[in-house]
Amino acid sequence: MPPDEGTVRELIQAALRDTDPDGPLRWHVISLLRQRGDLESFIEARRLCAADTVAERLLGVDIMGMLRPFVDRTLPVLRYLAASEDDAMVLYSVLIAFGHLADPRSLPSVIDLAGHLDARVRYGAAYALQHVLGDPPDRAGLATLRTLATDSDADVAGWASLGVALRAAHSTGSAGT
Repeated sequence: MPPDEGTVRELIQAALRDTDPDGPLRWHVISLLRQRGDLESFIEARRLCAADTVAERLLGVDIMGMLRPFVDRTLPVLRYLAASEDDAMVLYSVLIAFGHLADPRSLPSVIDLAGHLDARVRYGAAYALQHVLGDPPDRAGLATLRTLATDSDADVAGWASLGVALRAAHSTGSAGT
């Protein structure tokens, strides 16, 4: 049975025992920490982002992507990881976190990672771009999204194409208001 209470560190330890990045226990804990939305959860997530193991950094990033009240403190950590991380799954999670936080200040990092060699990272960029383009949408960001729509990886191209279509629909819909 997943934990429903305990200290933030106890919850994090429980999440780390779930070795599947998409595991139910891990995401249950992330959801609990998101609901808490407190400074302690942010501090522990930030600590995890600086850890030596990929599993800890991945968990830290996934928690940070859910802590919207701390976006001003979260973005510098995520942008640092976007520029310095070597692991493709951590980079993918950084991009998904950028998308969840939907803050245009992350756009330069997303554009930088959109050309990554690993398709998982480009997929994360395709997801994030449509959420961080701003309003009106940034031209360089839109150009990057269009480029990803022609990616050699079908999943990347499909997700980016959806983003382009949603942006076009948004632009058409807001032009009449």
